[in-house]
Amino acid sequence: MAPSSLSAAARRLGSVLEPVVGQVYFSPECHANYAALGFDPSARSANHVALPDGPAYFTSRGSVMGQVPGQVVAAAFAVFSPAVVIPCVTLGWTRTDAVTICAARDDGAIGQLVRLLGEEPDGVVRARELLERAVEPLRPEGRPLFSGVRSLTIPATSLGAVWRMGDMLREYRGDSHTTSWVSMGFDATEIGLLTELYWGLPMRSYSRTRAWTDDEFDAAHDRLRSKGLVDDTGFTEAGRAVREEVEVHTDGSATVKAGTSAHGQGHATAYTQLVTGELGIPMDRIEFVQSDTALVPRGMGTMGSRSLQIGGSAIHKTSELVVDTIATWPFVEEAHVAPEVSLPGSLPTPAPPR
Repeated sequence: MAPSSLSAAARRLGSVLEPVVGQVYFSPECHANYAALGFDPSARSANHVALPDGPAYFTSRGSVMGQVPGQVVAAAFAVFSPAVVIPCVTLGWTRTDAVTICAARDDGAIGQLVRLLGEEPDGVVRARELLERAVEPLRPEGRPLFSGVRSLTIPATSLGAVWRMGDMLREYRGDSHTTSWVSMGFDATEIGLLTELYWGLPMRSYSRTRAWTDDEFDAAHDRLRSKGLVDDTGFTEAGRAVREEVEVHTDGSATVKAGTSAHGQGHATAYTQLVTGELGIPMDRIEFVQSDTALVPRGMGTMGSRSLQIGGSAIHKTSELVVDTIATWPFVEEAHVAPEVSLPGSLPTPAPPR
């Protein structure tokens, strides 16, 4: 399947799973469980849906990785300001522990599904079978939240199992999305602005819920404008294309953009093999682009027989840089994040904000 088709299928699955899985953050049963642990009740609502308390949200969702500090939660969640995440998590761990609030989260999420759908809704067994097939081949490298959920026991009921595996897939896609935009050189504030436009929202609307300051928004907007990705109020053509590329790469694909132009040297195969060898991405998940000055404005032409040595060396070094960069992320350095989060010599798969 072509990367674009695979990405479209993944997005459709995500949209179907979201009402089943994302409801955990608005479940009255969850809110009640967290309040019983000493957290504040929901302070406000939107369209008659109770919104989560901040410390309860960051602590409960982060608990799948164990009782990690706020810096690790901020790194894994990625799109929130650490200035808000860290004190919320610090406060949360004074009120409960990871095992207790993780159990409260499961109980509340499954409890709401049972209240709305019943103990054994039609199709739940088939849904469980399909989710088991979807989850089974997924790799944990560079995906801390997915790995945390994967380390938890599967609930005994079919509906509980659907909740658990749906949460795995949601976090897998979120972790992959983070890897995608980080590998493309964006920071959290920048990707927030781009994502709002991608969704058809004004800049600084939804992303304000991620607690960035006006100064941080201003600086991010200036950086995106200087790259030619946005104007004062919206996308440029290049910006829209780049944001779509982030989404396509979320499924674990990659694009190799070469400044060399092959005339029989087999660059498509050779360059793709280099990326596969270093990052472990299957060759059929890598798109090869050459001779496109809109994407690589300055290249080296064909370079004859030397093009593979020159262009290939650049691709090899870039692949190494991806591995080295991820190795410095806080959730990789923290050995106690989750036993399944590891970074071996190769990175098997690179990459809403959530």
